[in-house]
Amino acid sequence: MTNKDIYKNNPLHGTSLETVLTELVSHYGFEILAAYMNLNCFKQNASIESSLKFLKKTSWAQEKVEAFYMYQYNSLPKADDANFELPPRDRIVPSGLEQRPPKELSLESAEELRIKIATKTRERSANSGPTNPWGNR
Repeated sequence: MTNKDIYKNNPLHGTSLETVLTELVSHYGFEILAAYMNLNCFKQNASIESSLKFLKKTSWAQEKVEAFYMYQYNSLPKADDANFELPPRDRIVPSGLEQRPPKELSLESAEELRIKIATKTRERSANSGPTNPWGNR
């Protein structure tokens, strides 16, 4: 097995960013993409061309879109800890995992997810507050 063969199960393998974006927009639309990913390129005067221009210049946003493509649109199981640290295009998808139909997403489910994430973030911040070397707060 060559080095390139280990990436063949990754749905991003051989797929251009333009194809990824076009598939996402045609299936979900800009409003759902904006709600789930909170990227301005999907909120204001959204178009494939302007979004592509932004995503090609902004690697963190491109990785966010590509991860969404893998785990929402292709419904793959979340990456393990080792792969999670890698950009989506570099992640190894084990053989035998089949792509499933895209997840059904709504604006309501995006809001529920946003609340859930905010709650977890607040809890994490409260539990990892500043430590005092003298042992009291």
